[in-house]
Amino acid sequence: MKILVVDDDHRIVKTTCDILKIKGYEPIAAYSGEEGVEKVKSDPPDCVLMDIKMPGITGVEALKRMKEIVPALPVVLVSAYATDDLMEEAKRAGAYAILSKPLNFPMILSFLALLRKEESILVVDDDPMFCQALKDLLTLRGFQVETESEAQGVMEHLENNYELAVVLLDLKLGTLNGVDVLKDIRAKYPGKPVLMMTGHRQEMRDSIEQARKVGAYTCLYKPFETDELFRLLEEIRVGKLKNLLVAS
Repeated sequence: MKILVVDDDHRIVKTTCDILKIKGYEPIAAYSGEEGVEKVKSDPPDCVLMDIKMPGITGVEALKRMKEIVPALPVVLVSAYATDDLMEEAKRAGAYAILSKPLNFPMILSFLALLRKEESILVVDDDPMFCQALKDLLTLRGFQVETESEAQGVMEHLENNYELAVVLLDLKLGTLNGVDVLKDIRAKYPGKPVLMMTGHRQEMRDSIEQARKVGAYTCLYKPFETDELFRLLEEIRVGKLKNLLVAS
């Protein structure tokens, strides 16, 4: 992963880059907002760590310009001090978070590890052909995918692989109702995002409503648009990353 470090303090840039390099990342140094924007233009990084207060354009202005070039670029701003107005402007511009100096490097490294990790997904559907088709699609996009066609096997997957980030769960699993499986997941893994799926919108209307009350993230209707699925998966990932920074 390429991490762009932007700060007018050369010592901070060197220290940050040295730590990132030791941890296996490829750091890129920039010493002004303008230089940071040019680096994003010429060779977009995977993430940006950037000071807010610098000579020339501020980190917030540089953030706005970077987002015009790469809209989905994760940018974390850093400041020894920041006013509420500046923090609000940064959030509106799309900053993941504003962190205080000196940087909490263990937290930053945890954030980058989550950003780098290939998200793993469990697809639960009693149609093996559907499971395989969805697995092939997700695998092409870099996800690690497990499949399960029996409701009884879902909890075993979660117990054996706690890192499973998202569950895609069909509402109708043979004679069983997927809501019952969702309840089991919620009881043991309350924060696990579960996206329900169904090809029976009218028939399963009551179950859909029940799933939402139990805590399903949303419900996708077959045949669903793959772009919508990827949008939801990205939404979940971004939310998780932001929560990590806020909690730290």
